[in-house]
Amino acid sequence: MISQGQQASPPSKKLANLRDDPAFREFFKLQQSFQCNVAIRLISCLERLMGKGSNGQNDLLIISTLQLLQGVLLLHTPSRELFAREIHMNLLLDLLDPCNCPAIQSSTLLTLVSTLLGQPGNTRTFESLDGLLVITALFKSRSTAREVKMKLVEFLYFYLMPETPQVQPQMSASASNTAVLGGRGRELVAAFERNRRETIGGVDKANSESSQTRNTEEKQKMLGKYLGNVDDLVEDLRESGGPFMGGAL
Repeated sequence: MISQGQQASPPSKKLANLRDDPAFREFFKLQQSFQCNVAIRLISCLERLMGKGSNGQNDLLIISTLQLLQGVLLLHTPSRELFAREIHMNLLLDLLDPCNCPAIQSSTLLTLVSTLLGQPGNTRTFESLDGLLVITALFKSRSTAREVKMKLVEFLYFYLMPETPQVQPQMSASASNTAVLGGRGRELVAAFERNRRETIGGVDKANSESSQTRNTEEKQKMLGKYLGNVDDLVEDLRESGGPFMGGAL
């Protein structure tokens, strides 16, 4: 029941209907500017919060920031390109440190998935920073909470899925979003691509890394360096789709 003076919240909308929502169209346009890009601000916020040490209130702020970042990356796929930068990907890997609470670790894993969705270049950055070692070490640790280990298994299933080559990653990954903006969407793609090229060391390296994809067999071999039961994960993924058939992640 709504008390006098309070207004009812507007009904939530499905993602498929957002492209026709004027507020979302304006939000997406604002993300075209680095000055207004929400993901960049949330990354900076995470950096500051991580520098304050661990306490209950700070942990809650970190979790809230991660949840917001996850949502922004799902709504505005070009922002995922920010995590082609090692410094940004390292933030998430640092949050998977065993000293952090299980809630932070679980939220970080979900955010990490959001950064890798449809982004082979980001996955290569994750691998080059020994992300697989970080994930498997946390999984093997006896001190890791059970709920975190379940999230880690789900992440491994996600990681083992084959990648799709992307000539223009952002345009293909967010076709419905860029269709809203037309030419302005392409400008946004170009801006993020330019930033990524400058960050990781030149046009040639950026093009080669973003276009390099790996199939399940290649990933299985890489993961096998750190984990012993990868064959079972791959078999389950091929036979039943792993946990994703049940809506996990």
